[in-house]
Amino acid sequence: MKIKGSTNIVGLIGHPVEHSFSPPMHNAAFDALNMDYAYVAFDVNPNDLKSAIEGAESLNIKGFNVTIPHKVDVMQYLDELDEVARLIGAVNTIDFKNLKGYNTDGIGAVKAIEEVTSIKNKNVVVAGAGGASRAISFYIAKYGAESLTILNRNEAKAESLASDVSDSGLIGEVASDSINAIGNYMDGADVLIDTTPLGMHPNINDEPIVKADMMDEDLVVFDAVYNPNETVLIKEAIKANAKPVYGIKMLLYQGAESFKIWTGKTAPVDVMEKALRNTLNLE
Repeated sequence: MKIKGSTNIVGLIGHPVEHSFSPPMHNAAFDALNMDYAYVAFDVNPNDLKSAIEGAESLNIKGFNVTIPHKVDVMQYLDELDEVARLIGAVNTIDFKNLKGYNTDGIGAVKAIEEVTSIKNKNVVVAGAGGASRAISFYIAKYGAESLTILNRNEAKAESLASDVSDSGLIGEVASDSINAIGNYMDGADVLIDTTPLGMHPNINDEPIVKADMMDEDLVVFDAVYNPNETVLIKEAIKANAKPVYGIKMLLYQGAESFKIWTGKTAPVDVMEKALRNTLNLE
């Protein structure tokens, strides 16, 4: 990569950001397409968020990814919101052309799953009711799932999210229940999505939400955790000869969607995946 006077800057804002995998992924993509862009991570204290957005506009920065803790608070400083980002109530991508916010987390998960199966007409069970679950659930609805059930340790949070997704008009009635009742929903499930932090490094030996004896071979099992690559849940899916989808794929495809928003070009997904895998020491 050669930085020139004409180089377009995109980047990541969050607090902290030093462990982000996005810079190597995006910079590999820009290099592969010989684009005059560079991706940089900016550690922005929450108290400085407004001035960071205003400063980025003044500096002609082209776009940002947004990570914790800014995904919700940044919305007040934008001029426009993508419709699904508005429903989700959080933004992870900003395009400074029109100061518009998007959320590519959910589409990232959907595209990861759709490497294996279409979401359309599928019965989907989502574990967790936090930010990742919210982003993914709205996109599962948007992509035509037959049914959606949201399970969470705090049942009230699951019920609230289910109500919000139902009210969006993207899908019919969304069910909710305790995560402890997950066994009641496995027989009819086509896709299981785990958005909980169970199994995330360093807690790699956590008890999975479901074990192999409750999975059939047709079940698609997606775990949003990508460190480790092979989580306890993914190991159970492999043991059951089910269809595992790795969390790294969500990270990859959400990045590819951001890339397209900023540049108007289709992202070189293979190049980005190789860079990600190298960064995560998976190859």
